[in-house]
Amino acid sequence: MATPDRFLPELTGSVSQGAAGNPTVAMIEAAYAHHGLHWRYVNMEVAPEDLRDAVRGLRAVGFRGFNCSLPHKVTVIEHLDGLGESAAVMGAVNCVVRRDGRLIGENTDGKGFLESLQALVDPRGRSVVLFGAGGAARAIAVELALAGAGQITVVNRSVTRGGELVTLLRDRVGTASALVEWRGDHVVPGDADIVINATSIGLYDADARLPVEPASLRPGMVVADVIGNPPRTRFIRDAEARGCRVLDGLGMLVNQGAVAIRFWTGIDPDTGIMRRALEQALGLTGEG
Repeated sequence: MATPDRFLPELTGSVSQGAAGNPTVAMIEAAYAHHGLHWRYVNMEVAPEDLRDAVRGLRAVGFRGFNCSLPHKVTVIEHLDGLGESAAVMGAVNCVVRRDGRLIGENTDGKGFLESLQALVDPRGRSVVLFGAGGAARAIAVELALAGAGQITVVNRSVTRGGELVTLLRDRVGTASALVEWRGDHVVPGDADIVINATSIGLYDADARLPVEPASLRPGMVVADVIGNPPRTRFIRDAEARGCRVLDGLGMLVNQGAVAIRFWTGIDPDTGIMRRALEQALGLTGEG
């Protein structure tokens, strides 16, 4: 006779607009299967005007958690019961966790990056150069600041947007921060320890060039790119050629998924299994 819960898995998923293009389901379900968890992950198409009803529905049917992608990362907050530390600082949520019946908003984007980075270097006390000031940059900057980064220099074309991020880091976290207006090829200062592309330059285009002077990248610097497809961007290749240690965006995506699974299930998932599933879903099998 079947056990009572055989047909009743624990539910997780993602709410977004443009859900059909979200490959996260492949790596999350691969992890669930690998660890023998009777859990499912479902992509759900939700328009902005339906978000309130969607969250109420997920709460009512007992979802253990869900991801929020564009355009819901900010507007979902008013429908939740509380926020984790970094989500409260950055004012954006991409992962909701059910804790004691309450829906708590977290942000795993920056946490995923931080876990990838810490495999190479501890950011505590380090000098960071961050290109971009959008959602990914904001999440990464806040997590680096909370992890004790010594100095974060934001390089951005929009002085207004870049200035907002610098002010956030200074006022909310107390991290030394500076803004550099991005004009032409940026020369990375010689004392930089960690250099990060948090822009969309390179997405779906392996030859797209980030406006950075390659000769200013020194051996020993850690150079990271948030672009996951393709993972070996021109920026990553240029940095490798200069003797830098590199982190690709696929690692960040895998690790943010792993953080979400940890939040929801309490287990520490096999990120190797997840990465292989994601590479296959994106048609990147054999990529570095």
